[in-house]
Amino acid sequence: MLKDTVVECPEEDTRTHKVMGALREACVRFDVSEPIWLDINIRDFKSRSKTRFRADNFIEEIDFDYLEIQVIEED
Repeated sequence: MLKDTVVECPEEDTRTHKVMGALREACVRFDVSEPIWLDINIRDFKSRSKTRFRADNFIEEIDFDYLEIQVIEED
């Protein structure tokens, strides 16, 4: 693992808005462009609450193998 971050999201947002906002914030922190969601990412995320974005998800060239996001629920 090269970098790691946790992004907390406002309680009043929908799950989709939380995920998209957290991904946007992580991309800003890591100084990378936002990835494009492909069908495989949507399927993985719906079933496991996590997915990996690889080079084919990015318009710009990336210098890492993948960007992984995962929802961590707090009780």
